[in-house]
Amino acid sequence: MDNKRFPWVVLVPRLEDAVEWIDLDRAQQHQLSDEIAVVSHIFKALVTPDKLNIGALGNMVPQLHVHVIARYKGDPAWPNPVWGTGGEAYSAEEARRFIYDLKSALDSLQLA
Repeated sequence: MDNKRFPWVVLVPRLEDAVEWIDLDRAQQHQLSDEIAVVSHIFKALVTPDKLNIGALGNMVPQLHVHVIARYKGDPAWPNPVWGTGGEAYSAEEARRFIYDLKSALDSLQLA
C-alpha cells in the first residue's frame, strides 16, 4: 500500500473468484498461511514494528486478500485500526527503496 505511515503489504491469492478463506482448498490455505508468516517475519526484521496487524476484511474489494500492516505505538492511528486514518504517499525514492528491500528479503529466501 502506498502509505508510508504504516508499512503495509497486501497478499492476493492467484485464484480467480476466491472471496473467502474457505474458497481455498486446504493446500492453498496452508500456502497462504505460510506466505503470511514469511512476510510477517520479514516485516519484523525490516521495519521492526511494535505489533503486526493481519487481516482479510475485503468489504470494498471482494477478491480474497490479506493485509499485513506494521504498527508502532506512536503511529497516527495507535492503538486503533488504520482504516480511515488517511495516508501519506511514499516519495518515488522511498517507494523504490521499500520495494527493493522487501523484494531482496523475499528473493534471499529462494522460495520459488
